[in-house]
Amino acid sequence: MFTQVDVSAGSSSRVSSGASVEHSELLREVLAAQDRTNEILEELVCVMGTQQKQRAQELHQWRNANPRLAEACRNAAEALSRVQVEYLERMTDEINDTADELADGEFVLNEFVDRFGPRLAHLNGVIQVLAQLSSSPAPANQVDQA
Repeated sequence: MFTQVDVSAGSSSRVSSGASVEHSELLREVLAAQDRTNEILEELVCVMGTQQKQRAQELHQWRNANPRLAEACRNAAEALSRVQVEYLERMTDEINDTADELADGEFVLNEFVDRFGPRLAHLNGVIQVLAQLSSSPAPANQVDQA
């Protein structure tokens, strides 16, 4: 359990000097790697920002070219959002009514997911597309900040 430690001045100064140099070099390497990571992240942010600005510009041009269709998309998205709320109410009612069976039976849970999952996922996707096509364009300063 006990070990002997050499505390003489000559041996400890050489070890700590060598270890100090080794630690300094390791810290330099870590710093260089962190700097490179930061450069890569900055490049990634620039690329993603450029893509977002381009997409926003394309949507703005599409809305300007199709103002009636953009308004129709907005109305459709609002209508589907109301349908989604009713659908979620029915789904949550069923969950609350059959919570024990859903928790205990894998078959019942699979049936529930099969019945509600795909419809909910597709409905969310359609609403999202309609909302994107119908949303009012962001102000110029808001797009530049993103």
